[in-house]
Amino acid sequence: MSALIATGLVKRFGDTRALDGVAVTVAPGEVRGLLGLNGAGKTTLLRVLLGLVRADAGNVALLGSGDPERRPRDVAGCVEEPSFYPYLTGRANLELLTELDGTRRDAPARIDTALKRCGLNGRSDDRVAGYSTGMRQRLQLAAALLRAPRLLLLDEPTSGLDPAGLRDVARLVRELADGGAAVLLSSHQIGEVEAICDTYTVLREGRVAWDGSAAALRAQAPSSNWALETADDARALELAEQLDRIGAGRAEHGGLRISAEELDLDRLTVALGRAGIAIRRLEQVSTPLESMFFTLTAR
Repeated sequence: MSALIATGLVKRFGDTRALDGVAVTVAPGEVRGLLGLNGAGKTTLLRVLLGLVRADAGNVALLGSGDPERRPRDVAGCVEEPSFYPYLTGRANLELLTELDGTRRDAPARIDTALKRCGLNGRSDDRVAGYSTGMRQRLQLAAALLRAPRLLLLDEPTSGLDPAGLRDVARLVRELADGGAAVLLSSHQIGEVEAICDTYTVLREGRVAWDGSAAALRAQAPSSNWALETADDARALELAEQLDRIGAGRAEHGGLRISAEELDLDRLTVALGRAGIAIRRLEQVSTPLESMFFTLTAR
């Protein structure tokens, strides 16, 4: 049985349809990426799912419950930027949340576990006012873990994190999913969640632009894009245009724009070497999934 089933969700703000017939499902053990540009409807959808905003139409079932007035206790999540009392410590903020949630029993042990899993046990007694953006993101994730959720809804959980933080969040989310939890997490950058997600739902202007598995998205994705600068860009462009399965053109700010798979790019670099054309810069601008994301979300 799916942990989350949402169908036909519509939400209007005045004349604007923030959600227009959105459907999404997440199964236990699945990590689904909710992707889209800023303003695509991701946060509105998460607010509807968490019961913070009432939809104008559609249905939501969380862990088998379709009651719009009550969400199961083992559903947890966070939306938008982390918000805590800055003059309290990280631990004190979590203690307050357990009191407001009516779950003070065994709270110290659960708080310790959540802080440790999110890498904050060494800073738990510092005031949140001194936390970096990434640390506040970690504290928000720790707050969500206090309920030991079977369904976790996360809004931009990787925003503001450094590479180490991204790796830690990816590891934690995968651990939760491997333990049977269902996870729906939003992002406006597919590169930040590419290593985490099993499936994707892509929103564009309040509608589902694509939905399916990560494998299906990769299969449909266009080639990677590369930035190429050489000692003779004009001649390099001529050579690239002569090779199959390579797209090439002038880049806006100089150099060349190349669209090709890595094996085909190898043929181009070999051809440039044989022609005596030195490569001064070769850099991947976007992966196939990033190229697909840009295509799906382009206005």
